[in-house]
Amino acid sequence: MKPKILKNEEEYEAALGRVEELMEAAPGSPDEDELELWSLLVAEYERKHHPMDHPDPIEAIRFRMDQMGLKQKDLAQYISNKSKVSEVMNRKRPLSLSMIRTLHKNLEIPADVLVREPAAPYGAPVTGSRKKSRRTGAQKTGTKKPARSTPKS
Repeated sequence: MKPKILKNEEEYEAALGRVEELMEAAPGSPDEDELELWSLLVAEYERKHHPMDHPDPIEAIRFRMDQMGLKQKDLAQYISNKSKVSEVMNRKRPLSLSMIRTLHKNLEIPADVLVREPAAPYGAPVTGSRKKSRRTGAQKTGTKKPARSTPKS
């Protein structure tokens, strides 16, 4: 198959196969040049036909923290204090412009990702989150105990 502009899924799949075949090309070889060309063609097809959305800002921060080996408390140096960090990460407080600037500069998270609307609205419960009771260590599920009925007289 000769390199050409990819116009449909069939050509795209064939191009992916060719890229796979060329992955072990020796540096500086004609196969490496062909690999680079096929990679550009595949990337362009994917950009047009399989666009990816930017991630949620909070998820992007979590991902970057994971990459850098940071804990939530480490963000306090970028977001004024631990309580604000907690509120932001639990979606109880939106990112401010100064927070966005600082996170962009120090964690190198693209600003266009940080300014996006979050996937979950602020104040909404974070799914999958379970907190442990400080006193007992048991997990809380977020459900409230039923109200006590008043005794009848």
